[in-house]
Amino acid sequence: MTTHTWRTWAIYMVLAANVSAEQALKQACPSCDDTQLCNCSSMGLDFIPPGLTGKITTLNLSHNRIKHIRSQDLQQAVNLRALLLQSNKISSIDEDSFRSLGKLELLDLSNNSLAHLSPAWFGHLFLLQHLHLQGNSYRDLGESSLFSSLRNLSSLHLGNSQFSTVRQGNFEGIELLDKLWIDGGNLSQYEPGSLKSIKKINHMIISLRRINVFSAIVRDLLHSVIWLEVRKIAFSVPAEMQLLRVMSSSFAKKISFKQALLTDATVPEIVSILEDMPKLVEVGMIDCTLLGTGQWQIQIQANQSQTLRVLTIKKLSIEQFYLFTDLQAVEGLLSLLTKVTVENTKVFLVPCSLSRHLLSLEYLDLSANLLGDQSLEHSACQGGWPLLRTLNLSQNSLSDLEMTGKSLSHLRKLNLLDISQNNFGEIPDVCEWPKTLKYLNLSSTQIPKLTTCIPPTLEVLDVSANNLREFGLQLPFLKELYLTKNQLKTLPGAAPVPNLVAMSVRRNKLNSFSKEEFESFKKMELLDASDNNFICSCEFLSFIHHQAGIAQVLVGWPDKYVCDSPLAVRGAQVGAVHFSLMECHRSMVVSLICVLVFLVILTLVVVGYKYHAVWYLRMTWAWLQAKRKPKRAPPKDICYDAFVSYSENDSDWVENIMVQELEQACPPFRLCLHKRDFVPGKWIVDNIIDSIEKSRKTLFVLSEHFVQSEWCKYELDFSHFRLFDENNDTAILVLLEPIQSKTIPKRFCKLRKIMNTKTYLEWPPDEEQQEMFWFNLKIALKS
Repeated sequence: MTTHTWRTWAIYMVLAANVSAEQALKQACPSCDDTQLCNCSSMGLDFIPPGLTGKITTLNLSHNRIKHIRSQDLQQAVNLRALLLQSNKISSIDEDSFRSLGKLELLDLSNNSLAHLSPAWFGHLFLLQHLHLQGNSYRDLGESSLFSSLRNLSSLHLGNSQFSTVRQGNFEGIELLDKLWIDGGNLSQYEPGSLKSIKKINHMIISLRRINVFSAIVRDLLHSVIWLEVRKIAFSVPAEMQLLRVMSSSFAKKISFKQALLTDATVPEIVSILEDMPKLVEVGMIDCTLLGTGQWQIQIQANQSQTLRVLTIKKLSIEQFYLFTDLQAVEGLLSLLTKVTVENTKVFLVPCSLSRHLLSLEYLDLSANLLGDQSLEHSACQGGWPLLRTLNLSQNSLSDLEMTGKSLSHLRKLNLLDISQNNFGEIPDVCEWPKTLKYLNLSSTQIPKLTTCIPPTLEVLDVSANNLREFGLQLPFLKELYLTKNQLKTLPGAAPVPNLVAMSVRRNKLNSFSKEEFESFKKMELLDASDNNFICSCEFLSFIHHQAGIAQVLVGWPDKYVCDSPLAVRGAQVGAVHFSLMECHRSMVVSLICVLVFLVILTLVVVGYKYHAVWYLRMTWAWLQAKRKPKRAPPKDICYDAFVSYSENDSDWVENIMVQELEQACPPFRLCLHKRDFVPGKWIVDNIIDSIEKSRKTLFVLSEHFVQSEWCKYELDFSHFRLFDENNDTAILVLLEPIQSKTIPKRFCKLRKIMNTKTYLEWPPDEEQQEMFWFNLKIALKS
């Protein structure tokens, strides 16, 4: 056999092996086909599927039955950035299993059966930033450091129910950490100096039971921890409190106790220690339990902290809360606090003497408590809270709005007041309020009608969810008005609110606007009138299109109305409607011709409606426009990391959660949203095409509302044209909620095809899994 023949045969064997491996991968995990995100979670796998290639950047193998990781399993996945192996049955890993993963940034091995950890696993993971090892069965971290080569490590999660020993040298090589989480519920042996090599930890979370171990850890972290969070510890033995004295030398700026236990006998010592900390700014207690009634056995002895400014208490459980004292023992320690939150803690009264000691308080949150009208009057007594600017009394037991205003009227600096989700009902015509009040939230307070009780100084008023039928208050300084979820049939008059800039009348019973109503709002910039009962008429659409007084008008028509305009399907900015008046006003001659061909037109309409002809014509025209554009925008024209396609019904999640997470990331992502970034005056189809062309990715937020939205289908199809034209992968699918296949209209087959051939990210309801969701989404946007 000649040399040429041998080479040919060798090449053939290699190609055949690759094809066989790819087929095996596709069979074991179908979502890994032609994608960078390979989701093999919860598929009952006993092994890592073969055929993994350098194309994959994220591999999710969580919640399977994998027991062993072999050297060759991940050898070809050289571009992996995230490897998720949590919640398997992994008990052994070959030492060079991760050798080829030099680009890995996240490794999750949590909740497996690893009895021993080997430093060889991490020896070549030079770019690793996040390492999760908690929830296994190891008792210690070995004799030396596991992490000496992980110079870029940012977050480290360790520990389990059997974890008992930390030795010196275990953390050698780590100098800076953003987050260190140690689950040490049974940690009993801690060698002093073990954590001292870490120079800075922004957030340290430690769950433990032994006070002596906690004291030793704090001693090592006196100058390195910025935020120390302690969980599941019991401060119940007074004799042990002397061990905590070391905390008074800590430079931590924030201390949090979560699910901790305190007693009347130990609280004084803890307060004294916290007050002596030289740089402490914030103290938090979340979901803790206090055994006692505030009858401190010894007087609190401490110098008033000169740095402590923020106190946060949420869900503090006091079994005998109705016997709790007036807290005279701590009154002298509160004068410098500027922000206090006591939420969901059954507070029914703030003693007047305590309020008068809060001399620097600017922010007070007493939401979800038991404050009533009489107790508020006593709590906000004369001389109390003299510098208060923001007060949150939502979800309490207030019922008299006049009394509420009068109780707070002496607060000369109060600017923002939230008294939502109380039960006021009928309100009087005259009330007394602080003269500086500018923001008032009265949403969900059972008010049937607004009166002049509302303070005239307001700049922002929220009276959503009150079943109001009219609004005619004189509020000359009002800039923002929120009337969502009421029973309004007409827009509020502009004369009483001449400076109004933004108004929301979503989910009311409006059916039209008049020209006079629009023209009367001289300064209006945003009007959100979506989810109403508008009558879809040509005259009304033409009027909205040609009015020029308001920069943005969001309408959003109900599905039961059919109108030949983009505005009839989706809320859009003014100028997005190009509607011909000739289609609304026919001459008499045209009318006579229409009578003669009435039967023919009726037949065509019936056939077209049945087979969706109008929709196909629209898509054909849009497709021709998209095909005329260049296949790829020049690099200088790429303005966004992603164009976001979503249903208006999902806007709360997109705008308040996803946009905040991505646009405030470091580095931030630039997202294109139709509400914010579409060009006014441009046809909405052109806006969609241009935005997709100027974005590196197209991000689809899938839900039941998405598959019912016609404009979401347009955006999906335009992105699909680009996918086939350029032969690349620009679509990212985020499944916000489960979608049943029967709810997807048959004529939109591309969504079915994309969901069958591409991995999609599922939004997890569990907060602990949401960090992984954001990590995967950011990886997909960067790829």
